Order: sequence, then structure tokens, then C-alpha cells
Amino acid sequence: MPAFILRSYTPSLFIPLLLVFFSGLAPAQTGNEPSQETQTCIGCHESVSPGIVGQWKESSHQKSHIGCFECHHAEKSDRDGFEHNGFRIATIVSPKDCSACHAREYREFEASHHSEAARILGSLDNVLAEVVEGNMKRDSPAAVNGCWQCHGAEVKVLAGGKLDPATWPNTGVGRLNPDGSKGSCSACHMRHNFSRAQARMPENCGRCHLGPDHPQMEIYTESKHGIAFAANRSRFEPLMKDKEWIPGKQFEQGPTCSACHMGATEQLPVTHDVGARISWTLRPAISEKIDAGDLAAGRKVKSWQLRRDEMQQVCGSCHAPGFVENWYKQFDSQVNLYNDKFGRPATKLYQMVRTAGLITNDIDFDDKLEFTYYLLWHHEGRRARHGAAMMGPDYTQWHGNFEVAQRFYSEFVPELREVIAKGLQSRDAAKVKAARAVQSELNQILKSDLHRWFQGGMTPAEREERRKAADEFKKRYAQP
Repeated sequence: MPAFILRSYTPSLFIPLLLVFFSGLAPAQTGNEPSQETQTCIGCHESVSPGIVGQWKESSHQKSHIGCFECHHAEKSDRDGFEHNGFRIATIVSPKDCSACHAREYREFEASHHSEAARILGSLDNVLAEVVEGNMKRDSPAAVNGCWQCHGAEVKVLAGGKLDPATWPNTGVGRLNPDGSKGSCSACHMRHNFSRAQARMPENCGRCHLGPDHPQMEIYTESKHGIAFAANRSRFEPLMKDKEWIPGKQFEQGPTCSACHMGATEQLPVTHDVGARISWTLRPAISEKIDAGDLAAGRKVKSWQLRRDEMQQVCGSCHAPGFVENWYKQFDSQVNLYNDKFGRPATKLYQMVRTAGLITNDIDFDDKLEFTYYLLWHHEGRRARHGAAMMGPDYTQWHGNFEVAQRFYSEFVPELREVIAKGLQSRDAAKVKAARAVQSELNQILKSDLHRWFQGGMTPAEREERRKAADEFKKRYAQP
């Protein structure tokens, strides 16, 4: 049986063949020796790139006789294949290649939002990286070195199977590979030891999930979950190597990102679909249940209720049912408050002025209001929602709700009024009409119960309640 079966056989045929292959090799190879092809690779790379070989020697792959050649072997039909020291190999080992052994993980990953991460290409984020920050090209260095390294992009193949340096190296989790597959297993299971323990570390997720617009790593660090993990890290780290990783069983507190989003419970198996237990999507300007877009498009998907039930099972490994249910009510109320008070009103007003041409609508970010609106939902709004989702009160409040409110009242509304005034002064009748419509909508929003305080619309009873609260605060902190 040739050593290139890893790339030659379909997943359904592979497992029985693998057993035959390795059981047949064992006597001839006297123990744990890799294939002759891999030994040839090692013989050179131990001096050329010893770090890679050292990583592999620590891996489970090495213990299973899976080596360089078994993963990197390329067929003649592989357009990224090239001749190298007597072998035909490919630089990229794609998820499709990994599926020869890891078929279930491949299917789960293919169904996940991670695999679709490269869909960011062409989004507002890429307008920033390609135009505002960049050189007006799709492969702007700002995009290549920033966006693509987390989200992924298409890896282009040059003549002779070599990879375009504008698109490689790239281990973005949604990378578009030459063989048509999506993703990069090494985005999380870093080369070349592909450690299970390393992939489970919070910092591994924090490589991409951090920063001003999605600070999950920072939120986790300030949460009780993160603090409990840090306090018990030396005790838990050895357990991360185990195949089984169940909250409440292997470890009794301090769950990591992977434990909640991917880990097993007594009822649920491990999954490589990281969104399988998420019930809200907190990414867009207005949050919606995770299945809303698919249902609107007529696609049958896993319902948000089922996703939530599975996450609650994870929570139930350590928490009582009442605690979990009450926490979800608090979380939902925060998302709904953001949507109703800021997300929907700001989005409606913004879309009105763009549609009417009161600001330019041919390109984003050439008007101040566009930056303001973007920061309101993409940065502050996300932080408020993510903070609540992960029990990070400082991010929910001071990096979230407070900054959303400050952005809305002190920047968005004044800038919108400037746009309205300019429209009213226009000689274009259509723009005057549109400006009046926006003015009317803004007035209605600011007169609503959630915003009327801003224009002095509090009732006498509400003012009295505020006064009493202030007096009680002063009394509590009064000097004796």
C-alpha cells in the first residue's frame, strides 16, 4: 500500500485501509518508525528546519506514523503540487486533506461560521483595509497583513505550483484553498505538533477574538470564568491533553472558550462547529436570532432554540437550571435594549440619509457620519453585547453601553442634524423633501420613551425619582 493514501483515498474508504496499511507496516518498520518517504524528508529538514521536525516529534501524528509525506504528498492533478527532491508535494495541507483521517471534524467545520470567515472580503471592513487604510487594491498590505490573517482569503497558485506571496502565508480560519476547500485546521491546531491542548487554550482563540470591535479575549479574562481558569491553570493544563474534556468532570470550574463552544458534556459530543450553541448573532448593527437570516432565505437550519438548549446543557455542568435561565434573561434584555434604543434607530436614520443622497453613497467612510455610525455599532455596540454574553460587566458598561450612548447623543445626533440642515438648504427639491423626512423621524425617535430625557422630556415623577436617588447616594457617602 503506497504511503500517499492520505491524499489518494476518500474519507469513507480511508479508515479500514489505514488500519491495514499501518498494521502491515509495523513488522517491517520495527516499531514507531515513519514511512521511508517521511524519513527522507526528516533527514533533510532536521538540519534545514529543525524546529518543524521537533514539533512533529512531539505530535500525536508522529506516534501514529503520520509524517511529512503522508500529509504533503500531491497528486499530478493538484494544481498547487510541485516537484521537490524526488517527490511531488503541496505546501498547503487543507481541511480536505485532513478529512482523510478526521472526517467528522471536517464536516462539522464545513458547517461552521469559521469556515465562512473569508466572506468578509468586500465588506465594510475590507473597504477600510483596501481604500481608507490601503492602496486601492484588493491585495492591499493593510488587508493582507491584517484582515486576511484571521479571516482568510483565496490562496492563489503561480506557475509551477508555487504560492503567490500576496496570498501566502495565510492560516486564516476561512481561507479559500487551491483544492476548493475552506478553512485552515492549523489556524487553531498550529503546525507541526497540532496540539489538542494548545488549541484549547483561551489565548488560542484570543489570537483573533480580541481588540476594539470583538474583545472576547479581554472579556473572558475579566469574567469569573477567566479568573477561575487562571487561578487553577497549572492544575487544569495537564488535563487539556486528554481526548475527553468535559466541564464538571475533568475540571470543576474555569471553563475555556473551547470548553463551552466546542467541548463535550455528559449529553453532547465534542463539535468543531463553534457556532452550534450560539443563539444570538452579535456581529451586525442590529442583533437577531442566529437562524433568522437562513429562515428568511428559506434555508432549513438548526434553530436558535435548539442551539440555546445545547449551550444551557453546557452551563448546567456547573450551574443550577434557575441560575442559567435567569442569566439568559439578563443577557437577552441587554441585547434587546441595545437593539431598541440605539441599533434600530441609528440604522434607520443612517439608511435614510444614504438612500436619499444626503451623504454620498458611492463609497463608505468619506463622510464623518459614516465613521460615527460604524463605531457606534461595530465597536461600542458589539462590546456591550459581547460583554453581556460573556459576563464581562466592565465591557458591557464602560466600554459598551456608555460609549454607545456617548457616540449616539454627542456625535451621531449632532452630525445627523448637520446633514439635515444642509439638505434643507439644498436647491434640490428631492433632497429638501428627504431632509424633512429624516428630521421628522429623528424627532419621533427623540420623543420616544427611551430618548425623551435628552430633550428635557422627563416627567415630574421621573425627575423626583432621580432626585431621591441622588440624595440617597450623597447620604451614603456623607462624611460623619
